[in-house]
Amino acid sequence: MIPWINLAVLLAAIALMLYMYILSVSPAALEKRIGPIAYKRCGRYRFVAMALMFVALGNYIVYYFYPLPLPLSRTFPWPWWVSGLIAALLAIPSGYLVIRGMRDAGAEAIAPRPEQKLFGGIYNHIRHPQAWEMVWWFVIAFALNSPFLALFSLLLLPVEYAMMWAEERDLILRYGQEYEDYRQRTGALWPRR
Repeated sequence: MIPWINLAVLLAAIALMLYMYILSVSPAALEKRIGPIAYKRCGRYRFVAMALMFVALGNYIVYYFYPLPLPLSRTFPWPWWVSGLIAALLAIPSGYLVIRGMRDAGAEAIAPRPEQKLFGGIYNHIRHPQAWEMVWWFVIAFALNSPFLALFSLLLLPVEYAMMWAEERDLILRYGQEYEDYRQRTGALWPRR
């Protein structure tokens, strides 16, 4: 019973996280309806989205102790250290990009601000360095040596894409042509040549 409840909570947390994150990256659209308090409200939405992400992380850990009764091996067919090495190889570059993106975005990484200008630093090369957090679902899956969680993490790729799309839509509203020009010269997840 615990494995199925855990899966239900995981799915609900991810769906709500997606919903709240999309709300959190839409301050310009919300501002048209309710005025400048939209930015503060979007900051609260972002906080809730981040809390739900940690709930989902907790569900991953619970899954390790209470896996679903599936005809899928509970662990990968290799020793744990191989999975640990894969996790580390994924964690280092993606962790760097996420941390660098948060640092270069400043307070905007936590809550949108009306006075925020387009970012510098790593954002001169890629538009969504923080989206590399999606790799961390795979990092956790490999760290827990779980084939099911690695497969489940694939479902989170379209979730991350939807979050990036919603953010871009609102950034076009906020910055207009300046952001459109920025999009033309900067890759979403990879630098453009």
